[in-house]
Amino acid sequence: MGVKIGINGFGRIGRYLLRVIHNQKMDVDVVAVNARASTEMYAHLLKYDSVHGKFPGEVAVNGDNIIVDGKEIKMLRITDDLSKIPWGELGVDIVMETTGKFRDKESCLKHIKAGAKKVIISAPGKGVDVTIVMGVNEECYDPKNHHIISNASCTTNCLAPVVKVLHDNFKIKRGLMTTVHSYTMDQRLLDGSHKKDFRRARAAAVSMVPTTTGAAIAVTKVIPELEGKLDGIAIRVPTPNESIVDLVAELEANVSKEQVNEVFKKAAEGRLKGILAYSEEPLVSVDYIGNPHSAVVDGLLTNVIDENLVKVFAWYDNEAGFAYRMMDLAMYVAERM
Repeated sequence: MGVKIGINGFGRIGRYLLRVIHNQKMDVDVVAVNARASTEMYAHLLKYDSVHGKFPGEVAVNGDNIIVDGKEIKMLRITDDLSKIPWGELGVDIVMETTGKFRDKESCLKHIKAGAKKVIISAPGKGVDVTIVMGVNEECYDPKNHHIISNASCTTNCLAPVVKVLHDNFKIKRGLMTTVHSYTMDQRLLDGSHKKDFRRARAAAVSMVPTTTGAAIAVTKVIPELEGKLDGIAIRVPTPNESIVDLVAELEANVSKEQVNEVFKKAAEGRLKGILAYSEEPLVSVDYIGNPHSAVVDGLLTNVIDENLVKVFAWYDNEAGFAYRMMDLAMYVAERM
């Protein structure tokens, strides 16, 4: 059996990780899940999903544990102190921290104290050892010194490969990004208080909701030479999944629409294959649900003005694409342990 993984938190991303493992037939042993709700509830939510459909494998309950594809996964409910989770006793190599709550190094070091060797956070991290976006900067990973690792955000995972291709080929002077993003669990089904955002306090399914995103600035963590040259905003829209990045960038080089699309085609067939894809089909958001790529550049929407002002659109499944990259990162880390 390959790398042993523990999952802390079993929400949208935590559950989708099991779909990735099933779909990719990965040599991974998920030994435990630590989460609040009942085993029966989590088995039901894993088996039936309103966005992604029925789980393609077998899901069953055995006492207080879940059985997935014939393998038993121990269910834990230790939420008061992460250092008490018996990762060491269970032989866990990597903890996938998917609660969305524990994003800082200090909190995640408790997983290490509990016996895990590495922690990968499913969000931008604070004070973490390294932020990795697969296809962009994974070579920066240092096994000896990097133990608390951020997988960045779904939007950063979409934007960074797109920015990398443009910057490597034409050099970006500056850029602004808008992500038209499906609503998430951080919003409200009906109007209700939000811890900090008046707009996200409003009913998610009936309005377009402008809000902040750190995705563009986070790209500069993985492409440092663009620090101070990128920023962006999010518009949350009434769809449960699938999003699209709209990037406007000023380039140093003069280009045509055809030249821009050509470099994305080559990237999708080359080094970024499996991470970035390119399409010229006239599709809509629902067509990309379940797509495993971090970004799918929509070549029909590419535009160029005055030869150096470029507009590029890239679709991304903000759940599936991110979960696939998180597992790619876990395997990358495991191979170097």
